[in-house]
Amino acid sequence: MLKHAKKYRILILDFGSQYSQLLARRIRELGIYCELWKWNADEKQIKKFNPKGIILSGGPESATTKNSPKAPKYVFLANIPVLGICYGMHIMTKQLGGKIQTSSKREFGLTKICITSNSPLLHNIKNTKKIQNNLNVWMSHEDKIITIPKNFTTIAKTQSCPFAIISNEKKNFYGIQFHPEVTHTQQGKSILKNFVIKICKCESLWNSDNIIKNLIKNIKKKIGNNEKVMLGFSGGIDSLVTALLLKKAIGKRLLCIFIDNGLLQFKRNKKHIQFFKKNYNLKIIYISAKQQFFNAISGITDPETKRKIIGKIFIETFNKKASKLSKIKWLAQGTIYSDVIESAQSIQNNSTHLIKSHHNVGGLPKKMNIKLIEPIKKLFKDEVRNIGKKLGLSHNILYRHPFPGPGLGIRILGEIKQKYCDILRKSDKIFIEELKNFDLYHKVNQAFTIFIPVRSVGIMGDKRKYDCIIALRAIESIDFMTACCSNLPYNLLTKVSNRIINEITGISRVVYDISSKPPATIEWE
Repeated sequence: MLKHAKKYRILILDFGSQYSQLLARRIRELGIYCELWKWNADEKQIKKFNPKGIILSGGPESATTKNSPKAPKYVFLANIPVLGICYGMHIMTKQLGGKIQTSSKREFGLTKICITSNSPLLHNIKNTKKIQNNLNVWMSHEDKIITIPKNFTTIAKTQSCPFAIISNEKKNFYGIQFHPEVTHTQQGKSILKNFVIKICKCESLWNSDNIIKNLIKNIKKKIGNNEKVMLGFSGGIDSLVTALLLKKAIGKRLLCIFIDNGLLQFKRNKKHIQFFKKNYNLKIIYISAKQQFFNAISGITDPETKRKIIGKIFIETFNKKASKLSKIKWLAQGTIYSDVIESAQSIQNNSTHLIKSHHNVGGLPKKMNIKLIEPIKKLFKDEVRNIGKKLGLSHNILYRHPFPGPGLGIRILGEIKQKYCDILRKSDKIFIEELKNFDLYHKVNQAFTIFIPVRSVGIMGDKRKYDCIIALRAIESIDFMTACCSNLPYNLLTKVSNRIINEITGISRVVYDISSKPPATIEWE
């Protein structure tokens, strides 16, 4: 079974939909390996990947325009099933001879579709009880199909959209106007399951046990029998899971490096790493490099520049340490798929819009004196947690809130100063303490504070104060690709605000960030 875990794979060609990463996660949740590639991948790349099926994602463009992005011609000649979603449906229709036009009646949000014909795509789909052929789906489109391609039939429609689902059963081509990957679409996951399992004939082998076996096998093959690996270790779930996988694969040839860059949370220091040494039998070297980092980022205000400088100093520190140790040939990192996607770094996604350069992706220099290995680079956060659970990690470790690699450097807006870091560490400690006191820490997926170097007038002891602002941020998310703000109780927010202002000198005001991702990101920089 090990060698077949990636045999059944789906290729998603991304046309820029805000739901594309969510779509990839849904396929992985079904136990099928998939990858998200740029929409114009060439025939050679697709053949090499050898997918059992192809999904064309939604996107912001209009298929009615002359230069709209198109699927590679090979997609429709490869003799494999194709599913077009929203824009993907439009461009498939256009490329196969149908017609698209901008509709005077747009559809956004929850809509009922009426199923008019049977199809393998809708196998065992349970409709609403009141109206047997109605299904709630999530629409987001302005264009609509007015003529379907030859040999296609209509499977479902809405009042304003005559072609909500279309199919060419002979070729296994399917188009759906709505988004099955969002939870608002009733039975959306079942529709995707029908496509990848019933139509594409995939087997659900992509599970934690097989992922672990594959990763360990690949690590052994890549590293060999003699070379040693140095892992950038933060103690977060990503680097810890990476450490445990490497330890299983190469044993004592793994050396973890914990770099204190002065931008860490409260009590993340030498004592912090003792826990991991003792409980997971990891060899960890502590390096204090605070002054190097502060010297390098002094006076820098641009967030992208800060991220890249922090990444550069990390690598320089690793290279320097590796040169003093024998047989260290590899640098390992706990990079995950969302880091790669947001940093727009993978070959297949090189036209993806840069959201932010993760310090472990966008900050790496082109030339390094050490080879790079990133075992979990193609895994989403929830997959990493599932692997961690299989490896025996406790709930508290698995669901400890993430902390970014650049640390407080991207939670301090503008220039980073030591005194700002001290203020932020204290405010963060207060926020986390109160979340735990209110039994809410594990009911939110990430919570932290942000230092805003903008002064606001306050009054303390009948005296005018003119000090800075702290923002609170708490979100709920599964994969951290999308997130919504947590509806924290006002008595908690009030207590946190009062404590921060009363206990920390230099803060006159506390605010709460209620933005979702998208359009905002989780971190502020």
